[in-house]
Amino acid sequence: MPTEVALLESRALRVEQMGRVDALDKVKSLVMLPDGVHVRTEDVARYFEVSTEVVKKVIQRHRAEMEENGLRLLRGADLRIFNRDMMSLLGGGQGESYPQAHAQLTLYTRRTVLNVAMLLRDSDIARCVRTYLLDAEQDLRAGYASLEHRVTRVESCLAGVGTALQELGPVLNRMSLRLDSLDRRLEVTQQVVGGLSVRLGGVSEDIVRLDGRMDELARDLKDLSRRNRSR
Repeated sequence: MPTEVALLESRALRVEQMGRVDALDKVKSLVMLPDGVHVRTEDVARYFEVSTEVVKKVIQRHRAEMEENGLRLLRGADLRIFNRDMMSLLGGGQGESYPQAHAQLTLYTRRTVLNVAMLLRDSDIARCVRTYLLDAEQDLRAGYASLEHRVTRVESCLAGVGTALQELGPVLNRMSLRLDSLDRRLEVTQQVVGGLSVRLGGVSEDIVRLDGRMDELARDLKDLSRRNRSR
């Protein structure tokens, strides 16, 4: 895990933290200009509770890095347009409460202010921001480690399931063969039952015919008996 000193010394480590602008408001409220996007040098100095000269020295030493993270210097027409927009945002009659720069104005975004926090050594507020960043990263790393551990456990369980399925495969295959054999035997049994049903149907017809012949024989015997009595 990176240390505070490493964060102060390594630009690559600072780049990794540039998306964590939420750290600023976690430590102290940062008052923005009316556009809600920019602050001035004096606003940055007020936030970190240092002089504007201290902030300017940080900018001078790391200007290229700061410009990559939103630092802008306005002059001439750009400055006049920006001042006009700020007064417009403040509303009618309140534009006088926005102090306008005479010749130039340095603007910072939240990313720029966070960049200053990772470079400013002599500020308790900056140290708190760096501590918050490092603690949050430690928590994130711990969360990743816990997640990785859980994934490893799941993979281990799945490996056990795979082994069990491999062992169960031959058993399932034997069961499938037995079921196929039972299906064939059941089919043969159904054929036998069907044949028996047909034969029973024939026997039933024979019985009906026998019943008819027995009735005829009974009538013949009655007729014979009557003839004998009449003699």
